Amino acid sequence: MATIIRPARESDLEVADALVVASINDLTQRHGFGTIASPSPPLFQRFSLRDDPEGLWVAEDGGEIVGFAFSWTTEDFWFLAQLFVSPDRQADGLGGRMIAKTLEHAGARGARYRTLITFAFNRASQGLYMRHGLRPLTPLYVMSGPREVVAGRLKESGIVAEPLDPDDASSDWLRAIDEASLGVSRARHHAYMLGAGGLQGFAFRAGGERFGHAYVGADGHVGPIAAREAGQLPEALTAALALACRTPRERVSAFLPGSSPAALTAALDAGLRIALPMLLMGDALPRPWDRYCPRNPGIM
Repeated sequence: MATIIRPARESDLEVADALVVASINDLTQRHGFGTIASPSPPLFQRFSLRDDPEGLWVAEDGGEIVGFAFSWTTEDFWFLAQLFVSPDRQADGLGGRMIAKTLEHAGARGARYRTLITFAFNRASQGLYMRHGLRPLTPLYVMSGPREVVAGRLKESGIVAEPLDPDDASSDWLRAIDEASLGVSRARHHAYMLGAGGLQGFAFRAGGERFGHAYVGADGHVGPIAAREAGQLPEALTAALALACRTPRERVSAFLPGSSPAALTAALDAGLRIALPMLLMGDALPRPWDRYCPRNPGIM
């Protein structure tokens, strides 16, 4: 029976998540990183399906889901959040068919910027994306450190952290920070992260002005983090790490762009070390990622 690619349904999402987890762990084990992914409720996928159902697709063969891809857009920015196929189907061209389908979503939304995050050691995926016009833009690093070590190294900064609430998602000041750091608004995603996403959001003030924001998860991971100016990103990062150190988790972590040497230095000084190398790919960016740290390869 021929493999078909069809729009995803909500009932597909947990099965698709299991496929993604298996595919990631197959890859990371083969490259010496062990198993790094575990099943979780597909909250962001469910949000994205309801927000824009034309961005989610499954590949099905004989009733079995063997591939999953989803992308989202905001204004003229398109992001490929996930594209995975079963390990035993990765050499038969299914990945190429799925990326072509997702790029139709970018075209339908009139995207000027097409981007994604992939593993830096996944040569096959990078080749696939490059054949479709998406080139390497900047290295990214998942960095992690013991909470007690990080807490002991952070210095008092004088930065004021103010909790966000769902009403802040559509605020003018938050949009201004997003446009300064990314070039686009992410109001819908702020609403998700402050609601169903279960994250704590914070605005950062210095000298009375809000200059950035960050999210902190119960797992001790910070991000996304955004700042108005490139020179303010290290301050926002250290403020976010201080908040993460209040969680009971043994380790804290962040996802940092290689295009911000100052933020990398701040992370290293705080005791974080590289856990996983990643790569930002695309055809262009509205802004360089020197004022922004993503959360993960899905929500960005």
